[in-house]
Amino acid sequence: MERARLTRANVFGAVSLCYAVSGRTYAHANIHAGRRVALEIARAVAPAGASYMAHSDYEPQLATLVPEPPSGDEWFHEIKFDGYRIGARVRKGAVALFTRNGNDWTTAFPEIAEAVKKLGVDAALIDGEVAVVLPDGRTSFQALQKASSIPAQRGTLVYFVFDLLRLEGERLERLPLEERKVQLRRLVGTRKTGRIRFSEHVVGNGDAFFDQACRVGLEGIVSKRRALPYRAGRHGGWLKTKCVQRQEFVIGGFTDPEGMRAGLGALLIGYYEGDRLVFCGKVGTGFTHKLAMDLRARLERLERKTSPFAPPPAGALGRNAHWVKPDLVCEVEFTEWTSDGKIRHPSFQGLRADKKAKDVTREKPRS
Repeated sequence: MERARLTRANVFGAVSLCYAVSGRTYAHANIHAGRRVALEIARAVAPAGASYMAHSDYEPQLATLVPEPPSGDEWFHEIKFDGYRIGARVRKGAVALFTRNGNDWTTAFPEIAEAVKKLGVDAALIDGEVAVVLPDGRTSFQALQKASSIPAQRGTLVYFVFDLLRLEGERLERLPLEERKVQLRRLVGTRKTGRIRFSEHVVGNGDAFFDQACRVGLEGIVSKRRALPYRAGRHGGWLKTKCVQRQEFVIGGFTDPEGMRAGLGALLIGYYEGDRLVFCGKVGTGFTHKLAMDLRARLERLERKTSPFAPPPAGALGRNAHWVKPDLVCEVEFTEWTSDGKIRHPSFQGLRADKKAKDVTREKPRS
């Protein structure tokens, strides 16, 4: 039986992440070493320069969560990156970067925009993920937020590109994924350094590839049907399998700190079912002292008298919490969902400026 292999190797102070399937090796990323960084709130809401004019023609295809990867050689499997989904549009040589919601973040990532411009095309639409890579080869959303405010940390900012939708007037989204990636590879090359890096894939062997991805501490993988065209939205052509439980939640309140803690005790979080915000737990870990203080100040500006949750949390938690307008979205890692719809052992990862609160629902693996 064919086996997928995912390894990490140090080469001259850099980290090289490679896949090998049936003896075929695909170099994935060559990341300059740097130290692990912690989250700060200074840019947790949005990178500097982010704009919110929804006028993009970038409408991304989205992946559906599944409990295990699909089998068969009709599937490509890629690493799931931990960053911001970004579409790069080139129009008459001018580059614009857009989030999945159509917000213009060109000035938030000027290094990426400049790298796209150097591709030398007059018109294109590229799909990918902007991420910061840690010394061990993994991408980190927390490190990405840190890099937004500290110039010295932007050296590991990379645009991992995995699809090409338009090129010099030709609409490529109608082509099969396999053909689109051939043209994308031809456009950006397979260099292992620089701001733009081609996202390699393996063919088939999804279970083995997923197991290896989890073993080396990655977030998960994305599986894509190689013969299908690009279709905006979420419909099953792309699937994601996660090594850990992790998703976005809406902040609806917070508690006061206890003992030696400062700033806040925990965030009260939930998700939308229709127009109803459903409470699913509290998260009190993952904060630095500075982060807790800055989060408290920001949340106090959003305070309201009544709970946004329906129904509100029961008992002392519901009586003593501070309620806020449900505007902010955070990303949380956790171990599992309980039978009564709460999350266990949650850890705060950061705020998400690229997600709208009303779009946050409970992610359930498709059976």
